[in-house]
Amino acid sequence: MTENTHYHDDHGHGGTEIQPANTGVIWRTFWILAAITAVEFTLAFLMHAGGFRTSLFIIMTLVKAFYIVGEFMHLRHEVKSLIWAIVVPVIFIVWLLAALLTEGGSIFELR
Repeated sequence: MTENTHYHDDHGHGGTEIQPANTGVIWRTFWILAAITAVEFTLAFLMHAGGFRTSLFIIMTLVKAFYIVGEFMHLRHEVKSLIWAIVVPVIFIVWLLAALLTEGGSIFELR
């Protein structure tokens, strides 16, 4: 094999360079999720137990879940129709769970 037919470059990478990881996005995501979690912990200690506090926790948990799905599962970078095809059923499932939880307690009132 002559020097002219050698397919690798001088560094032995074969012409493909691996790009460095974009750790800035990962750290930004970490700090946003850490801040939401810190707010959750603060509210857990400062607020009295009740429906309002529970509602806040559910909302913040859903915000974190959608943020995680958007960032780490790359849903944020997809076409809008795919995003809506995933988000709308989730909204109905959350509504169903809320309805079941609120109406489920009424069975004890009938007795």
